[in-house]
Amino acid sequence: MAAPPAEGSLLAVIGDEDTVTGFLLAGVGNVDLRKNTNFLVVSEKTTVKEIEDSFKDFTTRDDIAIILINQTVASMIRHLIDNYQLPTPAILEIPSKDQPYDPSKDSILSRVKHMTGEAT
Repeated sequence: MAAPPAEGSLLAVIGDEDTVTGFLLAGVGNVDLRKNTNFLVVSEKTTVKEIEDSFKDFTTRDDIAIILINQTVASMIRHLIDNYQLPTPAILEIPSKDQPYDPSKDSILSRVKHMTGEAT
């Protein structure tokens, strides 16, 4: 279980090349002494297992407070995201350049709507 985020916690990014590159250019990239990164570029060659492994790694690291994931990539590991229950790191699904954001597919938003009584 990940601990509450500490000061200086990181943002992790799982997404297509354009999304990850944009966040890296904004300064969120990090590589530690063991060559662990806080990002995964997903391409057509990336396997679902690689995405799952990165997601599991990011959700168990104490230095990550938020995971940003392209919604199209999140759909590939929906079972993991739907079963993730911890408050930190928070998981936020974001649109990609090629696919607009669809709130009906966002499991976190659906969970919030259910908790607030807005679910239909």
